[in-house]
Amino acid sequence: MRNRNMFRLVWKWGIAFCLCVVAVSSFAQEKAGRDYLRSGNRLYRDSMYTEAEVDYRKAIEADGRMPQAYFNLGNALLRQQKPKEAMQAYEDAVKVETNKGRLASIYHNMGVILQSQKQFGPAIECYKNALRRNPADNESRYNLVLCQHQLKNNPQQDQQQEKDQQDKDGQDQKQDNKQQKKEQDQDKDKKDEQQQPQQQNQDNMSKETAEQLLNAAMQEEKQTQERIKKAAERPQRRRLEKQW
Repeated sequence: MRNRNMFRLVWKWGIAFCLCVVAVSSFAQEKAGRDYLRSGNRLYRDSMYTEAEVDYRKAIEADGRMPQAYFNLGNALLRQQKPKEAMQAYEDAVKVETNKGRLASIYHNMGVILQSQKQFGPAIECYKNALRRNPADNESRYNLVLCQHQLKNNPQQDQQQEKDQQDKDGQDQKQDNKQQKKEQDQDKDKKDEQQQPQQQNQDNMSKETAEQLLNAAMQEEKQTQERIKKAAERPQRRRLEKQW
């Protein structure tokens, strides 16, 4: 009974120790993430956007649950004229952000990127998402009205973008089909190459056999001619030999 109680005590202390290790490790990661985030913010304020991007990425690597790091990374990328990468950072921020005010800012920036690319339909949805989280956001409201006006004056814009996307998807599909056919042809060529030596061996064997048969036939023909010649000479020799 005493041994059983001792085992339980050791087991409880072991569990507690493991939990402490996990907590300390998690705390260390969060602290490192916050330190990189603060460093990135200082660099961003000094207009050192490339260096700020590096620290924001390190913050995310240390603690991937920091929505501020994703959002600030998107801002730093946007300052470097990298809208595609910035959009990805904002999308990652949306996945982990729970604060409505910051979500409104994220959707607003996403709308700005899409609007600058004349993707008015998606931009309008982003501005609406921003206003749902922050109805007092007058800047998003202004951009929403402006974007709706731009879409009204350019009704073919989104249709053209949709068509371009469909064309791109079609081209990608054609490329995939082309690649698949290429791989099938390569597999066929490989099989043909594997079969070719066997076929060549068969051809070589057939040629060798034919040459052997031809040589045998020529030898037999030569022997036959010699026998005929000897047979023609023998009577005459016998007459000469029997010269009485």
